[in-house]
Amino acid sequence: MKKSLVWIACCCLLFGQYVCAQSVVYVDVCVYGGNSAGVIAAYTAKQSGKSVLLVEPGARLGGLSSGGLGYTDIGNKYAVTGLALDFYRRMGKHYGKLEAWIFEPHVAEETFRYYIEKAGVDVLFRAPLLSVKKEENAINEITVGEKIIRARVFIDCSYEGDLMAKAGVGYVIGREANELYDESYNGVQLRGEHQFPDGIDPYKIPGKAESGLLWGISPGELARQGSGDDKVQAYNFRICLTDNPDNRIAITKPAGYAPEKYELLLRVLEKRPAKDLWAFLKFDLMPNHKTDINNNGPFSTDMIGMNYNYPEADMATRQQIIDEHTVYTKGLLYFIGNDPRMPEHIRRQMQQWGYPKDEYQETGHWSPQLYIREARRMKGAYVMTQANCQGKEIVDDGIGMAAYTMDSHNCQRIVVDGMVKNEGDVQVGGFGPYPIAYRSITPVKSECTNLLVPVCLSASHIAYGSIRMEPVFMVLAQSAAVAAVMAVDGKGAVQDIDVKGLQARLKTDPLADGSAPEIVVDNDDARHVVIKGRWLSQSRGYGASWLLKDSASQEPAFVRFVPEIGRAGVYQVYTYLPKLGAGAGKMQLSVFDGVRKHKIVIENDKLEAAGQTSGAWVELGTFRFGAGKDNYVEIVAGSGSGSVAADAILLIPR
Repeated sequence: MKKSLVWIACCCLLFGQYVCAQSVVYVDVCVYGGNSAGVIAAYTAKQSGKSVLLVEPGARLGGLSSGGLGYTDIGNKYAVTGLALDFYRRMGKHYGKLEAWIFEPHVAEETFRYYIEKAGVDVLFRAPLLSVKKEENAINEITVGEKIIRARVFIDCSYEGDLMAKAGVGYVIGREANELYDESYNGVQLRGEHQFPDGIDPYKIPGKAESGLLWGISPGELARQGSGDDKVQAYNFRICLTDNPDNRIAITKPAGYAPEKYELLLRVLEKRPAKDLWAFLKFDLMPNHKTDINNNGPFSTDMIGMNYNYPEADMATRQQIIDEHTVYTKGLLYFIGNDPRMPEHIRRQMQQWGYPKDEYQETGHWSPQLYIREARRMKGAYVMTQANCQGKEIVDDGIGMAAYTMDSHNCQRIVVDGMVKNEGDVQVGGFGPYPIAYRSITPVKSECTNLLVPVCLSASHIAYGSIRMEPVFMVLAQSAAVAAVMAVDGKGAVQDIDVKGLQARLKTDPLADGSAPEIVVDNDDARHVVIKGRWLSQSRGYGASWLLKDSASQEPAFVRFVPEIGRAGVYQVYTYLPKLGAGAGKMQLSVFDGVRKHKIVIENDKLEAAGQTSGAWVELGTFRFGAGKDNYVEIVAGSGSGSVAADAILLIPR
C-alpha cells in the first residue's frame, strides 16, 4: 500500500509550495542526488504512484547537464531512450527542433524543474548526507541535514557514491591493473592524446632540476604501462562564456590569482604556436552566442592531479577542492586574455568573451557544478568491463545502453626522460551501442538489498569511461526507479525483481506516463527491413551501422523499413540519415500508409548534423497508419543516382 509523506514541525518553501518539514520523513523511494539522473529517477518513481523524496546536497537541479555540459556527449543516439530522450526532445522544442543536443545551462535547469513540478516531487535542498543506519543488510534510515529519511528503497544518484559508501557497499577508486579483468586500456597509460610535445622542460629554470618543478607537475615516476593505482582522472568546469556585448560580463582577475600556474601553457605555445583559442580550449559553440568550453591539449582546463582526495573527502574539503578548481580556471581565462607573454592575437580573441549575465545568477555567473568525471565505483553484482564495451561479452539483463568511446582524461602530469608528459588519457572507440547489466547497478545482495546505484555503478575504470555520460546516467536512473517501484510492490530485494518484467516496462512505457511509445526501425533489424540490390554496411550511424548504396552497381536498389504498428493512428514520420557531404544527390523516398504511396525527395547536401553526430532525423511528414505490418518507408536508389544512404526510421504518435 502506498505510503504518504508524514511531516512534523516547521515548514520550508519548495517550488512555490509549502511542505511541512519534520525530524522523520517516511517515503517509498528516496533519491539522493539532484543531478540529471536524480531528477529522472525521482520523476519516474513518482509517476509510478510512489511517494518520493529527492535529496540534493546543493541548491541546483540537473548537475552537469544544467551546469555547463550543453554540448552533449552522445556516443550514439540509438543508446538514448525513454525519459533521457524526452529531455533532449524538450530541449529541441525550446529551440524549434525535433531534438537538441546543444543547449544553454538555464534552459536545461528549467526543464529539470519542469519534471519535478509536473510529478509533484518533494525536494530537499542543501541537505548533505550525514549518516546511514542499516538493519542487517538493508538501509533503515539516512540522516540528511536535520532530517531523518526512512524509505523502502534508496537510489544513490550522486556523482560521488556517498550513500553507497556510507551504506557499507564495496567500491573502488582509481584504476585497476589490466590483468584483473583481462583488459588492455585500464591502468597506467602513457599515450599520445592531449600530450605535451617532446622537449618541454619541466623545471622553473629550464635545465636546472634544483630550481624545482613548475606548478602542476608531480614528482612521481612513471609506473609500468597497464599497472593499477588509486589515481583519479582530472576534473574541470564546462565553461559557459558569451561574446554578446549586451550579455557579457568581463573576465577579471580572481582572488588568489597566480600567473605562475600557467607557465607550462607558455612553453607549449612557444614550441607549438596556436592560431586561435581552439588550439588549447575545446571551444564548442552554443545557442545565443554562448560556449561549452572543455579541456583540449596538453595544458588546458583540466586540473590534473589536484583531485585525488575528492572522492573520499568531507563536504568542507570537497568545497575547498572545488574552490581551487574555480580559481585555477578563472585565472586561466584571465591569463590568456591579459598576460603580456601570451600571443597578442590570442589575447585579443579571448577579450571578446565574458561571463553571461543570464546564466548562474545565484552563483556569480559561474557554474557551481565541477565535472566529477569519476569518483567511487561500486563493486556490485556484476562488473562492466572492456569486454562489454567491445561486444566480446554481452549481458542479457540490459536495462540501458552505452555507446561512447572508452574515454579517460589524464590522471597525472610527471617528468619522463627529462620532459613534461601527461599520463592517463585514453580515447578508444570503434564499437557500437552495448547493453549495461541490471546487476551492475545493484550491490552484492549480502551488502544491501534496498539500494540502487545508477551513476557510480559497478564498472572497471575504462568501461566506466564509456558509460559515464549524462544521457546514459538518465537512462539508468529511470531503469533504477522502475526497479525500485517493482521492489516496493513486491516487498522484496532489488536483486530479486523480475528483470524481464523490468525490461518490458521500460519498452512499453518509456515516458512513465502510459503514452504510446515511439516506433523505431533500424537497418540492422532484419525482422523489419527488406533490402534489395547492393548496399555497403558503414559504421558510425544510428545504431551499429548504416547502409550506403554501392556506387559500382547499376542495378536498382531499395531499403524498405516495415514497422509493426500496434495502435492505429496518426504518426509523424522521420528517417535518420548520415551527412554524405559533397557528391550526395537527391534521395527518393516513399511512405506507404496501407492505401497509397507518398513520394518524397530529400536533398542530403542540405542536411544539418549538429554536435557529436554525423547524422540527423529528417521529417518526411505526418501520415495515418493502420495497425499491423501493412505500412512501410522505402528509400530508393535508382540507376545512376548519387550517394544514397539508409539507416533508420522513426514514427512518433500524435
